Amino acid sequence: METSEILFNKMKEFEGCRLQAYQDAAGVWTIGYGHTRGVRRGDRITQWLADEYLRMDIAEAERQVLGLGLSLTQGQLDALVSFVFNVGIGRLQQSTLLRFIREGRPEHDIKRQFRQWVYAGGRTMPGLVKRREWEAIRFFG
Repeated sequence: METSEILFNKMKEFEGCRLQAYQDAAGVWTIGYGHTRGVRRGDRITQWLADEYLRMDIAEAERQVLGLGLSLTQGQLDALVSFVFNVGIGRLQQSTLLRFIREGRPEHDIKRQFRQWVYAGGRTMPGLVKRREWEAIRFFG
């Protein structure tokens, strides 16, 4: 199974695109839709390359999610790949969210766990609220 075109388009919306390198909130040089590998100050890319980087980065998150050994629907794969793309596989592996998924907990419990991941710097971030809501719904869609 592979992530869907629905996810690809949603990731573009969530991440936003910048064709010139910039430093993210953590000071990491970033370009395109959140791509960081090999990015340096002054780098510029085309829209085509931004889309290719996004596909590569999604494929890496997909590989990590599939490596968890879960039996997933398309919606579940898309939701978890979006989550891992944003917070990283290590944080998912240590999360109550993953434990609840493995335990087969009820939908409302799993959705509540997605919705816990909306903070940055101790503040609720509207973009993360929107993203987690989409992930929670997509997981069961």
